[in-house]
Amino acid sequence: MAKTLKRTLGIYSRILSRATKIILYKTLIRPVVSCGAEAWTLTKKQEQALLIFERKVFRRIYGPKYENGEWKSRTNRELEEMSKGEYIVKWIKGQRISWLGHLERMEEDRMPKKIFTQEVEGTRRRGRPGKRWKEEAERDLQVLGVRR
Repeated sequence: MAKTLKRTLGIYSRILSRATKIILYKTLIRPVVSCGAEAWTLTKKQEQALLIFERKVFRRIYGPKYENGEWKSRTNRELEEMSKGEYIVKWIKGQRISWLGHLERMEEDRMPKKIFTQEVEGTRRRGRPGKRWKEEAERDLQVLGVRR
């Protein structure tokens, strides 16, 4: 499906400029891939999968480079410099923080606000505890240096 989507949007086309392809990626592909991401709790493995997908798209957009008489694939560092540090994972975390702000401003009688502020009773299953959305959002705020 992703290949069909990229072909339809013109990622493989030489008619469209790179700037246009990047705009298409940011406005059409990235939102579809991260639909509902505000409510996700990402594991490291999932973050890596998203970054790999994004680098594949950028490699198709920028294409190989001709260096010393041979064609070479672009490195991750080159792609990072070209994208100016705008990663899909950063974008998802920004969406999560935006949703957190929306929840904080929400009226107390709304269902999402009730679910967000509700304390869960009971015990958890054995094993490693699952990630909680609230903890992930607070960790994102700490990384940014924002206090609640």
